[in-house]
Amino acid sequence: MSNRNNIAANALIVLVALGLVIAGCAGGPITTREGGAGIGALGGAAAGGLVGSAVGHPAAGALVGGGLGLGARALVGD
Repeated sequence: MSNRNNIAANALIVLVALGLVIAGCAGGPITTREGGAGIGALGGAAAGGLVGSAVGHPAAGALVGGGLGLGARALVGD
């Protein structure tokens, strides 16, 4: 498997896992804070994936970036 295919597969795994986590947490209407946290996590995962791919570890970068994006957005709040 080439490096490019490996990056795409890792990104797909991260996106599916993140989607499952977000969908699993939905028990009713999503509040503004929850929506913002989801957007922060996705944005952080995307940025982390790009940075991680530059150093050869896209999945790790996406996980770290997603966690940081979620935490930062949840702390900021509405």
